[in-house]
Amino acid sequence: MEGTEMTTMSPKPTSSSGGQTTLETVDIVVLVIYFLLILAVGFWSMCRTTRSTVSGYFLAGKNMTWWPVGASLFASNIGSGHFIGLAGSGAAGGIGAIAYEWNGMLMVLLLGWLFLPIYIVAGVTTMPEYLQKRFGGRRTQLLIAVLYLSIYIFTKISVDMYAGALFIQLALQWNIYIAVVLLLSITAVYTVAGGLAAVIYTDAAQTVIMLAGSLVLMAFSFVEVGGWNALLEGYANAIPSVTVPNSTCGIPRDDAFHLFRDPVNSDLPWPGIIFGMSIPSMWYWCSDQVIVQRSLAAKTLTHAKGGSLLTAYLKILPFFAIMLPGMISRILYPDDVACAEPELCKQICGNPVGCTDTAYARLVMELLPVGLRGLMMAVMIAALMSSLTSIFNSSSTIFTMDIWKTFRTRATEWELMIVGRVFVLVLVGVSVLWIPVVQASQGGQLFIYIQSISTYLQPPVSIVFILGCFWKRTNEKGAFWGLTIGLTVGIIRMVLDFVYPEPLCFEVDNRPSVLKYVHYLYFSTMLSFLTLAVVLVVSLATEKPKPEQISRLTWFTLYDEPAVSKQQVFSVEHGFDASEEMQSETKKVEVIAGLEQEDVNGKANHNRRDSSSSVSTVRSQSRLSSALCWLCGMERKKEEGNAPAAPPEPVSAACLLEEKPRLKAIVNANLVICLTVTAFIIGYWA
Repeated sequence: MEGTEMTTMSPKPTSSSGGQTTLETVDIVVLVIYFLLILAVGFWSMCRTTRSTVSGYFLAGKNMTWWPVGASLFASNIGSGHFIGLAGSGAAGGIGAIAYEWNGMLMVLLLGWLFLPIYIVAGVTTMPEYLQKRFGGRRTQLLIAVLYLSIYIFTKISVDMYAGALFIQLALQWNIYIAVVLLLSITAVYTVAGGLAAVIYTDAAQTVIMLAGSLVLMAFSFVEVGGWNALLEGYANAIPSVTVPNSTCGIPRDDAFHLFRDPVNSDLPWPGIIFGMSIPSMWYWCSDQVIVQRSLAAKTLTHAKGGSLLTAYLKILPFFAIMLPGMISRILYPDDVACAEPELCKQICGNPVGCTDTAYARLVMELLPVGLRGLMMAVMIAALMSSLTSIFNSSSTIFTMDIWKTFRTRATEWELMIVGRVFVLVLVGVSVLWIPVVQASQGGQLFIYIQSISTYLQPPVSIVFILGCFWKRTNEKGAFWGLTIGLTVGIIRMVLDFVYPEPLCFEVDNRPSVLKYVHYLYFSTMLSFLTLAVVLVVSLATEKPKPEQISRLTWFTLYDEPAVSKQQVFSVEHGFDASEEMQSETKKVEVIAGLEQEDVNGKANHNRRDSSSSVSTVRSQSRLSSALCWLCGMERKKEEGNAPAAPPEPVSAACLLEEKPRLKAIVNANLVICLTVTAFIIGYWA
């Protein structure tokens, strides 16, 4: 088998630039239909939803049902980095990395049942905003906002851009800049114009395309390899013909089909999977803006729970639809996908570390017939677009609501809408400029690289959210110093990882002991305990949080009575109604506003007289601006007066968290079923 593979594989690198891998007419038609479908869904969602308010643009008007919420959660999570990275990890080391996916099944359920009720009652739009309400002050909010934006720009965007670029180069031989600019332009149109609603509905459409295409490729892969038993037997023998003597390079792992591996000498030790993996995973699924923002857009808590359940069920599929095909790719093309000798790997895929990240793209271009190849190209583009649009929208939400609004406290809703849209365009520009950096920092196992970096930055944030939500005594000083110390230690470890990269399989490991002997999952566990200790000690040593920093902001104070204003308390204590005083104050404001309006009108009339010669130009500009405002969903509404609107009456938690008994019973029954399924598949493969 290996000899025949060598004879058939030798011309492949040269032919990859020839006619074999270029898209034919049918493939191009499939791609065009895909783009038209996505643009149609995006335009339909733009016309269907309110986009001219902060809630409408950033939270889709809080009117989403369970199925688009769940589909969007799944599509936002399963980006192009998953298709490239998860398949590559399966080709390199077996099924171990799927633990991240199945751990996420548990964490997304925690979001729906434990964390989301707190966020809903708190009435927040962003996760930094929740910390500001919970702890007071601004420094923790700003620290988290800057950290989130840094994680999105330097890890998520870079990884998805790398994975998409890798596939485009392998499949189409296109110029990477032209391809990426085209994709980003399309995503920017409906992200800027439609807000979260357009992102969620297009994500739902992308989910259907991704699942259909990946399951089709899975079927072709299993047929080609000869079935399940052939996969189990063939993987152990998928050794490249050129290996490095006296090393493990290119040799499949003995524990490739085991989830729980040796606690000392393995690539993914089982104690690290249980503890070190869960804390970063909890950050991603329970406090990451990209994920939580979609759940907050649900019309009721029941629909949010239903979305979490749908996502959890869908998370079973990447094992079969992405990881196993990656392992099959190694069996079918061992000399290319599993290459071991650095110089040979560099010739095959341009990366001396290894070529396992080409496993999925290789299957697409070698196995699928004309037409289906175009479908899989659409799948990869769908994965890239869905993850990037989610990041763009959530990043603009954080920047607008947590950074811009902090320094522009009197910013109008109109101003916030403009800033949110402009920041999306800034991120598009950053994504294009980031391409050379991504190309220069290609890794061997992309998926593992993502997760290892995550363990250095996410545990401190996760600990602060857990304690903030479930321990009333946590205060601002404890949260801030826990974050600061935890992130400092994590960044030091991350820098050491870059300075002392892991040696190749045939090289001697001369890294410092903290890198050589402390696995990144164990480091995640230690970093979590360090942050926990700092938050506990500092919180207990300093003042208690104020009542307004606890009421309706923790799990144990969800159903506290809504806060009553000081004026209302004064009225009750002194036995009179303050409404007359409030009315007189309102009248004063109206009089002042009227005088200001007269002054403005006077100046406007003066300016109008001075500019009478350019009326036609102004009208044409007005039409253009009106068209742009309509496209972006930013039509100006008629002002009903300049007096400040009275704050809405606080709604009780019971109303915000109200669930119909029948639907509540259905989602709770599905929760038990989903937990049972998760326990079974983890136990079966452990």
